[in-house]
Amino acid sequence: PLCPQDSLGRGLRICYRYLNQTSRSFAAVIQALDGELRHAVCIFYLVLRALDTIEDDMTISLDVKVPMLHEFHSYLYQPEWKYMESKEKDRQVLEDFPTISMEFRNLSKVYRDVISDICHKMGVGMAEFLEKKVDSQHEWDEYCHYVAGLVGIGLSRLFSASELEDPIVGQDTELANSMGLFLQKTNIIRDYLEDQLEGREFWPKEVWSRYAKKLSDLAKPENIDMAVQCLNELITNALHHVPDVLTYLSRLKNQSVFNFCAIPQVMAIATLAACYNNKHVFRGVVKIRKGQAVTLMMDATNIQAVKAIMYQYVEEIYQKIPSTDPSSNKTQQIISSIRTMSLPSGPMASRHHYSPIYLSCAMLLAALSWQYLSTISKATEEYVQAGEN
Repeated sequence: PLCPQDSLGRGLRICYRYLNQTSRSFAAVIQALDGELRHAVCIFYLVLRALDTIEDDMTISLDVKVPMLHEFHSYLYQPEWKYMESKEKDRQVLEDFPTISMEFRNLSKVYRDVISDICHKMGVGMAEFLEKKVDSQHEWDEYCHYVAGLVGIGLSRLFSASELEDPIVGQDTELANSMGLFLQKTNIIRDYLEDQLEGREFWPKEVWSRYAKKLSDLAKPENIDMAVQCLNELITNALHHVPDVLTYLSRLKNQSVFNFCAIPQVMAIATLAACYNNKHVFRGVVKIRKGQAVTLMMDATNIQAVKAIMYQYVEEIYQKIPSTDPSSNKTQQIISSIRTMSLPSGPMASRHHYSPIYLSCAMLLAALSWQYLSTISKATEEYVQAGEN
C-alpha cells in the first residue's frame, strides 16, 4: 500500500521524501492511507513539523519567535516564505517551505481550511506556553491540547472531509482531543529524563510539587520512592483518556484510517504499562521491545482486538499497583472503568480458539503484512513519539 512515488509530481515526491526523513514512525502509516487523504495528511504532517521546528529552536529569540508562531498559518499562502536561520535537525522543512506550501495550495479547499485553522490555533497556543510554565493539571491538559490534541482534531476533520469517515468523527472534538492527549502525556511521562537533560520541563508542578521541591530532584537516587509515586499519579491521570480513545476508535469505518489511529494508541498503552511503578524512568529510557511493537501493529486492526490489547495492558498495570501507593485507589478505579468498556463482546470472546480456516487466512495476512511491517518496524519503538505530532 506504500505510495507509488513515480506517479506523483515533483513537489509531492519531495514532500514524501521529507516525510520519510523527518518521521521514522509516521511515514509508513501515512503512506498506507487511502486516496487523496494520504497527500492531505502528508502535507499536514510537514506543515506541523515546520511549526514545531520553530517552537523547538532555542536559537530564535522570543521577540522573533512569538510573531512567527502567530503568523505561521499565513505563510501557507505566501509562495516565497521560508526560514533559513534554523539550527534544528529538521530545518530542511523550513528552508524548503515553498515546496511544501505549494503542495498545500494544490490540496482541495476542504483540506486547506482544516490545516490552516489548526496551524493558527496551534501557533497561538505554542506562543502562550513559551512564556509560561505548566503548573496546574488544567494547564497540562491545555498545553497537550495545543501541541497534540489539535493534531487529533485536525486529523479527524481531514478524515471526515475525505468522506472516508462519518461527519461525527470530525465534529466530536472532545474525543479527538483525548486521542492526542493520551499520546502526548505518554511521551511526556516516558521522556522525563531526556527532557531534564535538555533543560525542558513538562510534568505539571501541581503534581510533582507534592513529591519534591524541584522537578529535577526526582532523578536523585535518594528520592526514588517519591519519584515513582509521582510517576504513578501521572500515569493514572493519562489512563483517564482511554475510554475516549476506545469510543473514538469504535466509530471508524475505513481500515487504513483505523490502522493509522489505533497503532499509536496501543503503543502508548504498552509504554505506560512498561513505565508504571518503574524506577528506570528516572535512570534511562524505558522502551517497548521491537518484537512486542510489531505484534501490536499486526494485531491492532479492529476494535475488538484493540479492546483486548488495552484490557491486557491495564491488567498488567493493575497487578503492579503497590498497596502503599497514594494513587492506588484512583488507579484501580480508572482501570475498572476501562475493563468494563473493553470486555470482549460476541464472537471475539474466546480469542484463542481459532478455526483452521481462520488460521490459514491469518498466515496469508501475516505474509502479506510483512513487507508493510518491515518498512515500519525500524520505526516502531519510536512510534509512541507522537510528540513528533
